[in-house]
Amino acid sequence: MDTPKSNKLDIIVPAFRGHSQNFLMVLDGISEEDALKRIEGRTNHIIWMIGNFLDMRFAMGKVLGVEEEFEFKEYFSQGKALDEGFNYPTLDQLKKSFHQISPLVYNKLLEVTDADLDQDFPMGMNIEFFTETVLNFVGMCIGREDYLCGQIGLMRRILGYEGMKYEFDENIKY
Repeated sequence: MDTPKSNKLDIIVPAFRGHSQNFLMVLDGISEEDALKRIEGRTNHIIWMIGNFLDMRFAMGKVLGVEEEFEFKEYFSQGKALDEGFNYPTLDQLKKSFHQISPLVYNKLLEVTDADLDQDFPMGMNIEFFTETVLNFVGMCIGREDYLCGQIGLMRRILGYEGMKYEFDENIKY
């Protein structure tokens, strides 16, 4: 396993790699058609959830110094609400974005220092117990990714797919 420069990321780095694996496994076998289905018009569809997951990856990358821009950010930036009038990108397009950004962010997580992580990162949350730093923003992104993988897993079952199989691919190094 890769070792981050900052021991503050001893939990984040394996979580990031685990989320990468979960992301790919939870999407396994999902059709393009099903990825756009909503339940009773009340849920987000899987494409929106994937886009939000990727928005987190790109945001985490940006705060860590990755210069890549999310090609589809106009659909998903900052948790933008689902809009049925949008012609959303396909699963394949979003998976391509995932494989583009994930190794870049992963490498930054390995390189970032304690001083970098301790930098102020104002988010405007104004919560007494939450210090607005780069480290806490990264932690929030990791938490959001976890939540979204769970939501996609639930949608997977509702749409009639088998539950996600935990078949990790150790060749994926991000």
